[in-house]
Amino acid sequence: MNWNQSLTDYQHYLKIERGLSVNTVQNYALDVNKLIVFLSDNNIDKSPTQISAEILQQFIYSIAKSVNARSQSRIISGLRSFFDYLVFENYRADNPMDLIESPKIGRKLPDTLSVDDIDSLIAAIDLSSPQGERNRAILETLYSCGLRVSELTHLKISDLFFDEGFIKVTGKGNKQRFVPIAPSAQRYITIYKDQLRNSIAVDKQYEDTLFLNRRGRQLTRAMIFTIVRQLAEKIGLKKTISPHTFRHSFATHLLENGADLRAIQLMLGHESITTTEIYMHVDNRHLKDVIHKFHPRK
Repeated sequence: MNWNQSLTDYQHYLKIERGLSVNTVQNYALDVNKLIVFLSDNNIDKSPTQISAEILQQFIYSIAKSVNARSQSRIISGLRSFFDYLVFENYRADNPMDLIESPKIGRKLPDTLSVDDIDSLIAAIDLSSPQGERNRAILETLYSCGLRVSELTHLKISDLFFDEGFIKVTGKGNKQRFVPIAPSAQRYITIYKDQLRNSIAVDKQYEDTLFLNRRGRQLTRAMIFTIVRQLAEKIGLKKTISPHTFRHSFATHLLENGADLRAIQLMLGHESITTTEIYMHVDNRHLKDVIHKFHPRK
């Protein structure tokens, strides 16, 4: 078994068997490709079934010189998944990555925006431009529903259940969830859909896609990033933000205002509540307020 064939088979497994998104599959493949390049550069002729923990440790030492601990940890996790696949398919009897420890990393707290920041960003949108109504609807939806950027770009008209007050979101691994949507976001989506979108010559492939570019095709992730960054520059926002910042702000503001952590987990589409618990660390004032409000010894 050679590296190229095993990597191709692994990608098919991730996509078909595990139902992972294209972006996730590509990220896993990049981790394995880094190892393949290392082996080639160092003239190490070992197949995926032959490579040892010692060689893998050499690879980890080599990347430690150029990437931070968090990136090292992610690459180690990616390689561990690759060798787990080889064990699963009976190509190997063991996973050599089991002997390699990930570096200790602190939990990274997400950047957030204040409500005033979000209001300023949305107010800075030029509604006289052809795409203004679309961009306002995009930001309102990101903040109202806490969507990932890929979930936003893939949102369909048939996913809108405004009479019930929900939208259907397709998240990681093609898992679907229903998320409540605020009346204000519903209003801005409706304005965009009925006024601007109807005036676009829509590509047949994207007739059900909600947010479109000027050519009637699905918006790219990069375009959403550009919209957010340009608005941040326009209002002189000092923070470095991305579409994901609206998702973090959504969760943080709900928690600060007393929302249940389990409810936030469901709305964000987190498989594990431990992922959602990171928001408990964003603002310790919330924890103090909980004690003052609910503890019997005040």
